[in-house]
Amino acid sequence: MKIGELSRRTGVPTRMLRYYEEQDLLHPGRSDNGYRWYEPSAVHLVQQIRGLLDSGLTTEIIRRILPFPTDPDVIHVHPRCLTEETAGLLHAEAERIRQRIDCLARNRDAILAYLAAVRSGDGGSGDGGPPGRP
Repeated sequence: MKIGELSRRTGVPTRMLRYYEEQDLLHPGRSDNGYRWYEPSAVHLVQQIRGLLDSGLTTEIIRRILPFPTDPDVIHVHPRCLTEETAGLLHAEAERIRQRIDCLARNRDAILAYLAAVRSGDGGSGDGGPPGRP
């Protein structure tokens, strides 16, 4: 498929797909007239890249850990890509993501507690003012 079709199927702008190529994350073929063409598996690859970028991983880390993705349900790791340095980066990223999840869970719980207090008519402060204010 051409780059426009890959963009349509993934929702990723063509400019971003070219950036992924510049970052050595995508490897399109080239037709005789120079147009990029992509295998059907590129749809999943772009989705993987988007998910990893959305979780906060850098293109450098993604390039190190996903050189051979082919199956949506399996991560294929080439033995030479998991160096001590890469493992350290991945541990740090996993910890950063865990901290973010914890923060999001606390924020969700605070929002739900606020909504429960508002629905019950108890503003939480006893004086009808905003919860938590003296």
